[in-house]
Amino acid sequence: MPSISYTTSLDAITPDKLRGFFVGWPNPPTPETHLRILQGSSHVILALDDATGSVVGFITAISDGVSSAYIPHLEVLPAYQGQGIGSELVRQMLERLRHLYMIDLVCDDGLKAFYGRLGLKPHLAMIVRNYDRQAGA
Repeated sequence: MPSISYTTSLDAITPDKLRGFFVGWPNPPTPETHLRILQGSSHVILALDDATGSVVGFITAISDGVSSAYIPHLEVLPAYQGQGIGSELVRQMLERLRHLYMIDLVCDDGLKAFYGRLGLKPHLAMIVRNYDRQAGA
């Protein structure tokens, strides 16, 4: 099992360290766009493989810093799934946002149990998805 460290710094992150994410997306963002997503987020936590320095997981949040935050992305590379990395990313992000009134995310049905184990509760949501713009602009 590889040694994993967690960071909030994007200083040494380049598109080359962001390859392999968004598996199964019909229009995945490029690594360059992925970096822009991270840079534009209010909060970012990265999971790094200590041996390679590569990003193997990440979580982002967008927040007003006063009362609310939305968690739009949580991803762990397929080769690193099942090792608790995603759970740790969520735990760390929820801790960073704990001072806020509401922390929201939208997930597929198959992920409700995962997030439920981490303390999130099911609720109603309304969404718009423009899949033709999924890759980012």
